Amino acid sequence: MSIDANRHKDLPRDIQFDTEKGVDFVLNYSKAIENLCVNQFMHMFQSSWSDFADFEKIFVRIKNTISEYVMKHWKEDFMFGYQFLNGCNPVVIKKCTKIPEKFPVTDEMVNVSLERQMTLEEEIEAGNIYIVDYEVLEGITANCTDPCTLQYIAAPMCLLYKNAQKKIMPIAIQLGQTPGEDNPIFLPTDAKYDWLLAKIWVRSADFQYHQNITHLLRSHLITEVFAIAMYRQLPAVHPVYKLLMPHIRFTIAINTKAREQLICECGIFDKANATGGGGHVQLIQKGVKSLTFRSLCFPDIIKARGLDNKEELPTYFYRDDGYMVWEATKSFVSDVVHIYYTSDETLQEDEEIQAFIKDVCSFGMQDFDHCEFPKSLKTREDLSEYLTAIVFTASAQHAAVNFGQLYLGSYPDEHFTEKPVKEAMERFRTQLVEISLSIKTRNEGKKLPYYNMSPDKIPNSVAV
Repeated sequence: MSIDANRHKDLPRDIQFDTEKGVDFVLNYSKAIENLCVNQFMHMFQSSWSDFADFEKIFVRIKNTISEYVMKHWKEDFMFGYQFLNGCNPVVIKKCTKIPEKFPVTDEMVNVSLERQMTLEEEIEAGNIYIVDYEVLEGITANCTDPCTLQYIAAPMCLLYKNAQKKIMPIAIQLGQTPGEDNPIFLPTDAKYDWLLAKIWVRSADFQYHQNITHLLRSHLITEVFAIAMYRQLPAVHPVYKLLMPHIRFTIAINTKAREQLICECGIFDKANATGGGGHVQLIQKGVKSLTFRSLCFPDIIKARGLDNKEELPTYFYRDDGYMVWEATKSFVSDVVHIYYTSDETLQEDEEIQAFIKDVCSFGMQDFDHCEFPKSLKTREDLSEYLTAIVFTASAQHAAVNFGQLYLGSYPDEHFTEKPVKEAMERFRTQLVEISLSIKTRNEGKKLPYYNMSPDKIPNSVAV
């Protein structure tokens, strides 16, 4: 459930963009449009492309080392696999423990891609096979940008192999969920452009998943749920209000802007995306069914996908950096919680915080049985984890799939004045600086450095 406002100007004045943020929003929006040449090339987004050089026309204006490297190597299998680990959507890949019946890949098909003289089943047992599955895209209505131009949406599956160099390489792709003669399994040994086109369809599906579920639903919209509950149930003097305020600041405003300009009827989504024209609504509705509270807890979701062993997948920097930021955030949040709640009983007796927790579940998540959001919290440890999930989602997780503005740990508005909390903030900042330095050291000399989870590049809130 989102706020009941159709336009930004309909919002309560204290949650609208302030003058500085309003100007910043307009300038950044204009700059992004200019950099991407969207106005100049909008016709390209609404029609078929005839040449791979068209990609270069779109991205020629984006100048940084990483984008230029990706532009040069995007057709290669290693880059295709690497993006599942450290690209803009590093949340779909999971360890494969059994080949699904709907994806009948055989050892004979992929044996040429396996490097250890092991069968496919043996590679699975050894933990070397991974999978991505875009089943959620099955049945989503494709956009029609004009009466004559129907777009298409695939719901592919891709099998990936960790080779001897521990690079993740694609070894099989099926573009639909139902196997059959009209839905073949594509392999690296196929004709060059058949295999490349199959990978492009997977990347297209990944884009739709990323934009609608990873980015919009699981960072923007879920943060709005917490923000609304906070404003409804917590007074401004409550310590949890003070803790959360910097991390939900402007979130409702940016989301309202998105509903007003981006995902509205005839907005940019409708003009340029295959899931525009209503498909994005269907996709988000399906995505909500997998939106549980535990899936917002970073260590839990990494473990659930079987990717928690660093030795097995040493180049999964999103995971490694995310762990560090999660633990630092949880340590800070726990410090604040223990300053204000001297026992679990004091937490249980806090009617305002309990009303906040219940509001998120009963109003924001509409009491969906599958969501498993708590309706009350009994221990300080549970509250610390709950608040950490909110702060992490609004800051680090959003940064990993988007980009930053005000860096994490910066609190320009003095909500807390108590000395113990200020000391906790200082410890938090110190930890974040140390994490940033370790990430910088790790990235030195890498052709593809990963900075998305570096605290000095993480925004405080979902405000961009």
